[in-house]
Amino acid sequence: MHGVKRVRYSKEALEAKREREQAKLKEYLALTGEVLSRKQTNDLSREAFDETTRLLRVNPEFYTVWNYRRQILERELFPKSSASDANDLLAEDLNLTTALLKQHPKVYWIWNHRRWCLEQVPDGPTEDDSNGWRMANWNKELFVVEKMLEADARNFHAWNYRRYVLATMPVRRSELSELAYTKRKIEANFSNFSAWHQRSKVLATLWENNALDPVKSKEDEYDLVKNAMYTDPGDQSVWIYHRWLVGEGESAPLLRREIESIQELLDEQPDSKWCMESLVHYKRLLLQKHGDALTSEERASLVEDCAKLLGELQTLDPARRQRYKELSESIGKL
Repeated sequence: MHGVKRVRYSKEALEAKREREQAKLKEYLALTGEVLSRKQTNDLSREAFDETTRLLRVNPEFYTVWNYRRQILERELFPKSSASDANDLLAEDLNLTTALLKQHPKVYWIWNHRRWCLEQVPDGPTEDDSNGWRMANWNKELFVVEKMLEADARNFHAWNYRRYVLATMPVRRSELSELAYTKRKIEANFSNFSAWHQRSKVLATLWENNALDPVKSKEDEYDLVKNAMYTDPGDQSVWIYHRWLVGEGESAPLLRREIESIQELLDEQPDSKWCMESLVHYKRLLLQKHGDALTSEERASLVEDCAKLLGELQTLDPARRQRYKELSESIGKL
């Protein structure tokens, strides 16, 4: 790469490097053999448990070892532990996975083990504090996952885990708080598809529970998404969310309004593929859902507009030329 000084290694240095790598590989294979041998003989000792720790630090994608580790905890360590000791064991495993996630934030098996740990947390030390340990662990999880999303706001593993935590914790967090959280993430980066997706889930719940005025809140969403469209008309995440939002209504006045708004943006950004695709999508919806209420002239105009846009898309996006051709052929049948 330009600006990067190329380092030349001597033959001796390269050989030494190769030998170090071979030694590490030999050590890893020996440790793997030892752990799998213990598993085969149903060894549930603390020594076997500690060896799974060593191996998982090297290879956290080794799901068989995660399964073996859980067997040792369930069948040997937990039965011999007090509630307090069991909680300490689980806290250690949560700390282990936290450390691993810093290096491997998108390894499914690490996130999966965290879920399992939370589900094993025993009741608190007294009846009056039966959820004390549980809530402490769940609140910590929310903090951890927010830190992970600060590091990578589009990590879909972290977003999926966040949804799990919010849905499972003993004292639920307000959906309105989560709505505000997703807005902060979106405003920080409009291309955060996972945050848009989370927002759609939260809004659907709020509307279903009548916890939010659907008319006003939907208009607020159109303002948010329009701002995102004009900021970056080439971002796919925004357009997918817009289609979800329109899909919550699809009335003729709404479709006409959004078509007009997108056309204004296309006039400013004449090469915007997503503007063109969305105009075709919504004009087809208008024909499909409200065709009976249209005059023959209106129908003909919509068909002509779609055909023209699809022709331009074939030139602008040749990789999907066949798809646009097929869409164009289907327009006349609406």
